[in-house]
Amino acid sequence: MSTEQALQGKAEKALTYFDGGCSCAQAVFTSFCGEMGLSEDAALKLSSSMGGGIAGMREVCGAFTGMCMALGALKGFVPPVDPAVKQRHYDMIQQKAERLTQAHGSLICRELLEHDAAHAQGLRATVCPRLVEACARFVAEELDAEA
Repeated sequence: MSTEQALQGKAEKALTYFDGGCSCAQAVFTSFCGEMGLSEDAALKLSSSMGGGIAGMREVCGAFTGMCMALGALKGFVPPVDPAVKQRHYDMIQQKAERLTQAHGSLICRELLEHDAAHAQGLRATVCPRLVEACARFVAEELDAEA
């Protein structure tokens, strides 16, 4: 399987979770439950508070939050006393944030969805899947880079 096929496979898995009713955060995070050694139920529960821009408050994008949680679980630092290791991890997340912001204009859910009017206009059906796909690919890229 090519790298692109592997990346697309994870993106499609995340979209399947999202289309099945999972929040954006759950969709991204749970797509990597096997790599994290978590059951699907555990991954769904751990990420359940983060969808809709953190519990539906339309703050930081849930897909991005799910990505951060997955990258923390898969590539995070322990113990948190080495400033260089901590900074490398933060740099990785900040680079993903910059890429997402450049591609979509924001990391803030309400801005991405153009406030509450988004649901009436059906933007959740068009905007959120693109973010879920992008964030799942970001995690997969990091895992592929270490392979």
